[in-house]
Amino acid sequence: MQAEVKWIEDFKFLGLSQSGHSIVMDGNGGSTAPSPMEMVLMAAGGCSSVDVVDGLKEAKQAVKGCTAKLTTERRETAPRIFTHVNIHFEISGEGIDEQVVEEVTSASLQKYCSVCLMLGEGVAMTHSWEIIA
Repeated sequence: MQAEVKWIEDFKFLGLSQSGHSIVMDGNGGSTAPSPMEMVLMAAGGCSSVDVVDGLKEAKQAVKGCTAKLTTERRETAPRIFTHVNIHFEISGEGIDEQVVEEVTSASLQKYCSVCLMLGEGVAMTHSWEIIA
């Protein structure tokens, strides 16, 4: 996999993916576009959500919605890396089995989510979940 990031102006950068997609990033605290750290956080939520939805479907759960809400703690001084990330999954559907939700959310962070596994090498990664009626 390859990617390219081009400087546009000021602290704006254009990320270009190998698959032909692009996204603007703002290194000035995210005032005009997501910051690179926000992109990392969204990538973790997106990657893990794919695992969770796929796992629920594979377990024959009638999942209707999945929202991943990510919260972090960061170092106060540079480099301001994440020190803790929690992904809280809100799962909706009919007759969702709590045990299945626990299994697929845990498996995502511990086995399948590439982004979370990379972050987990230096960041405390946790998860929580709830089933929304």
